[in-house]
Amino acid sequence: MLTIVLASLAQAGKEFRPPGAAAASAYPARDEHPLERVTIAVDPCDTREKAAIFPTEWRRHGYLPVRLVIANGGDQPIALNRMRVELVTSNRTRLQPASDEDLYRRLSRTKHRGDEGSPVPLPLPRRRADVGVPKETRQEIESAQFRALAVEPKANQSGFIFFDIEDVREPLAGAHLYVYGVRDSDGQELMFFDIPLDKYLQPPVSRR
Repeated sequence: MLTIVLASLAQAGKEFRPPGAAAASAYPARDEHPLERVTIAVDPCDTREKAAIFPTEWRRHGYLPVRLVIANGGDQPIALNRMRVELVTSNRTRLQPASDEDLYRRLSRTKHRGDEGSPVPLPLPRRRADVGVPKETRQEIESAQFRALAVEPKANQSGFIFFDIEDVREPLAGAHLYVYGVRDSDGQELMFFDIPLDKYLQPPVSRR
């Protein structure tokens, strides 16, 4: 019994490390650019089993984590520092990935400055967005978020982006995820990536 308790305490004290990603070509929802030899794939954590990798119950807070995997099969690096990601639902709702501050505010139940509704005569000190968010949760967000600024030749980069779906009924069915602003080593922007999420939702065809 003591061994079980000590093991649980040791596990609780560990920092969150997201599990490694598979190759981009292994995910059903992907867009491949053969000429540039770049593939971008996404894998939503929309089931209880997949969401269980996170200590935080993100769906309970209105967020959908989506793993983003970018594979560079070329001989030159690609730049992501100007990359933009957008999720467009079937009813044309446009969702942008949440920032760390967005996640902190939701978790700490604070509002954006100016949302209070009643004017104040003097500017108040700006409250830190992460007030009330445990250190472990801040570390989880830091480790999970997609932060890569480039992908080296013959390499992959992966991480999670979070979409606020609190008021979205069907965030995935009929939706497309678009990625813009990926640039080659000469600074030229690649054609945008269009990833239909229905590819993820459709069951694989059985082969006999």
